[in-house]
Amino acid sequence: MPRVRRSTVPLVVAVIGVALLSGCASAGGSHGGASSGGDSGYITDGKLTIATGEPAYFPWVIDDAPETGEGFEAAVAYAIADQLGFDEDDVVWVRSSFEASIAPGPKDFDLNLQQFSITPEREEAVDFSSPYYATTQTVITTGSSAAADAASIADLSGLIVGAQTGTTSFTAAEEIIAPTGGVSAFNSNEDAKAALEAGQIDALVVDLPTAFYMTGAELDDGVIIGQLPQTDGEGDAFGIVLPKDSALTDEVTDAVDALREDGTLDELAAEWLGGDDTAPVLE
Repeated sequence: MPRVRRSTVPLVVAVIGVALLSGCASAGGSHGGASSGGDSGYITDGKLTIATGEPAYFPWVIDDAPETGEGFEAAVAYAIADQLGFDEDDVVWVRSSFEASIAPGPKDFDLNLQQFSITPEREEAVDFSSPYYATTQTVITTGSSAAADAASIADLSGLIVGAQTGTTSFTAAEEIIAPTGGVSAFNSNEDAKAALEAGQIDALVVDLPTAFYMTGAELDDGVIIGQLPQTDGEGDAFGIVLPKDSALTDEVTDAVDALREDGTLDELAAEWLGGDDTAPVLE
């Protein structure tokens, strides 16, 4: 599997550690069910078509090149392919926007990894595998922002808070912070980050690994204000998206569960995301 280097940016990871199913498929070029003909469930028989974002960002995909297997989700994708019996050369990468990926209708991918949180609303339009990662939502800002000294959710409520539209970050900002002026919506985290740098918003809500990367490597004088509390007491669980009622959903879930059980997900998270727990939980 083409994983060659280790991330050096300190991030926090909370990978779900409870093994559910072992279900490990045989590897080594059997192509899973792809050799069974047109009803195999795959977009292209003999190939595994995997989607990611356009562009795909660190630390999930390094240098926007998922085919290298570098970055947490790129590495997980190749581990899933191996579990399903596909060789590296039989993995085909395509790109899709976040919102189009979880909208109803036909898809041009077998699997899609783009930090999709599993929610009941999304499950009406697409299938999800079991979770391969769990995180929290986090508020970030810059040292020159009006939010720089915020120490509680109440301190944020009167400020301008932004998030990427259609994400659980946006939902968390609306439901937990509930800013008096509403949440400013952006098409991408890149757009939201630019607005934060320009002073158009005071704070930005993103997932925790993204928060550590943005404040540590992208923003001048980036500041992590803190993590938002989880209303259900659990982390925000990411699942692999598949087309609705895909014939592959159970098989992909078994593959994810096998990687969780044998420790692969923990190892990949430690390599690409892990491990400096320094973001306080806001109250």
